[in-house]
Amino acid sequence: MSLSLARKNQNRKTNQPGFPGGLARYVLAATLARSADGGAVVAIVLLASTSGAPGWLAGILGACITAPHLFGPLIARSLDTAKDGRTVIAWACVVHGATLAAAVLLFPVSPPIVPGLLLIASGLVGPLLTGGISSRLAAIAGPERASQRRAQGWDVATYGISGTIGPSLVAAVSAWANPATAALILAGSTFVAAAVIRLLPYTPPASVAAEVPRPGRTLLMMISNGPLRRTLYMTVVVALSVAALPITAVASTGELGVAPAAAGILTAAYGLGGLLGSAGVMIRPLQTDADPLMTWLAAAVGIALGGAAIAGIFPTAVGAFACAGVLNSYFFASTLAARSEYAPPAARGQVFVWIGALKITAGSAGTALAGALVAPATRLPLYLAAGLVVSAVVVSFVDRHLDRSRS
Repeated sequence: MSLSLARKNQNRKTNQPGFPGGLARYVLAATLARSADGGAVVAIVLLASTSGAPGWLAGILGACITAPHLFGPLIARSLDTAKDGRTVIAWACVVHGATLAAAVLLFPVSPPIVPGLLLIASGLVGPLLTGGISSRLAAIAGPERASQRRAQGWDVATYGISGTIGPSLVAAVSAWANPATAALILAGSTFVAAAVIRLLPYTPPASVAAEVPRPGRTLLMMISNGPLRRTLYMTVVVALSVAALPITAVASTGELGVAPAAAGILTAAYGLGGLLGSAGVMIRPLQTDADPLMTWLAAAVGIALGGAAIAGIFPTAVGAFACAGVLNSYFFASTLAARSEYAPPAARGQVFVWIGALKITAGSAGTALAGALVAPATRLPLYLAAGLVVSAVVVSFVDRHLDRSRS
């Protein structure tokens, strides 16, 4: 797709006027589904660990439910070809919950490969619970940019809330009962989410199924489309970089002169900052065009990571982590706006899932890299993360300038 066509799509007005009450139902469904998606891996690892299984098996089972997210775009085309996208997402919730529950119930009585295969099936539909649900938001919010951006603030909040609720619920229920019960509660929440998703407003498909591109063509379209290309690599780079924060929080407590348990304060500051950032987007929606806005907000995230790296005292580090959380939420909201405004209607669902799946994969890779790099130098992951983000920002500026030169 050409840049001029992308800009036409950015300014395209939907004929849907917005749906009163639809946003509240959306927030409930998204929070329930994403809490299950985010908490499932914690529940599975705890289940395997507390049952006496070796650590390597717990790690493999955890990977079985997270690694398949990368292949989610291969099934995302159904979002754009279906007569009713709600049905696809609702069934994804049911499959996620059913396979998760089956894996938990069969784990004690079957060979590990059986729950492993069930968890792979659960992970494959995971991206439909994240990016897939987000693709429904534009039609619910209405045509005005302010209402779209405000709704995207709510969407960012559901990610932050569910990222806290899911693991916290698993920890609480595991302490009260056991990890299997926690996993079954998460599975049950996906069934509730499926029912709520069916109550979201119906929106007709944007095009006929024959016009919807295949996953490979969609990815090539995203790479050739300037704004979507920048959305893709900026999202991946920032996700890879901010994943260093929790690892560094744990490793740097000694240098900051505080007890190891204080790492929880640093990560909580980052999470609270994220919620404050999403609230800020709701209260005062972003007004700038999403493409340049992403670049400036990514630069701000890079500066915040640098600030966290050089923080020499604990209160300063808490402030830097909180600031990084606020700015990352604003950046995330800008990427959601870019996906919505620059994606062609025939492939909007695939664009959301592609970027969401790669974001999750990048976050996992960032955590692994930070864990490997933190041993030789505690702050090294954050320095490298800040440098990587700044480099991506420079590339983004050059990329946009070249696009303008060609148009």
